[in-house]
Amino acid sequence: MGSGLISLIGMPGGGKSTVGRHLARHLHLPFVDSDHEIEARIGGPIRGFFEAQGEAAFRDVEQDVIESLTDGAAKVLATGGGAVLREANRRALRNRTTVIYLRSTPEELFRRLRHDTHRPLLQVGDPLRRLRDLYRERDPLYRRTAHFVIETSRPSVPTLVNMILMQLELAGVVPQPPAAEGTPPAPDRRNTGTT
Repeated sequence: MGSGLISLIGMPGGGKSTVGRHLARHLHLPFVDSDHEIEARIGGPIRGFFEAQGEAAFRDVEQDVIESLTDGAAKVLATGGGAVLREANRRALRNRTTVIYLRSTPEELFRRLRHDTHRPLLQVGDPLRRLRDLYRERDPLYRRTAHFVIETSRPSVPTLVNMILMQLELAGVVPQPPAAEGTPPAPDRRNTGTT
């Protein structure tokens, strides 16, 4: 697990950017969204680039961006939903960062995304079916890449952030908060919840 570099992976609309921002604030680390870095690199929105250049060209840029973002300073990094499709990205994320998979079902994602017109992969006649197909293809890759899997089905963003912090503390990735005076130290439950 990469020291001080935490990455969030998962399906489009799974909350990676929102949770990542809150997590970074808690840990006093910079927050970086790989999609924003890609847009800065290509000089415009991903959707336009995707439509004009195709998915393969987009994935090339994405791979370059992830390579540079995972090779450096401590940060919280939110990745695009398809980042795990390339083995080079999976390897960079798994080996250089502590990877959190925010796992959402296709049905939950559909409820959140059904009015979203900015995600190129969902501009199809049957977005729920598309999400189910994407999930079937990507869930094994997310699981293979992740150090921790966090279910997003019900918890609020603060609850999700607390769940992530607890896993990171138990794994020794971030320091545990000091115990209040007069309370016994927390039991060492390292490895709980890892995958």
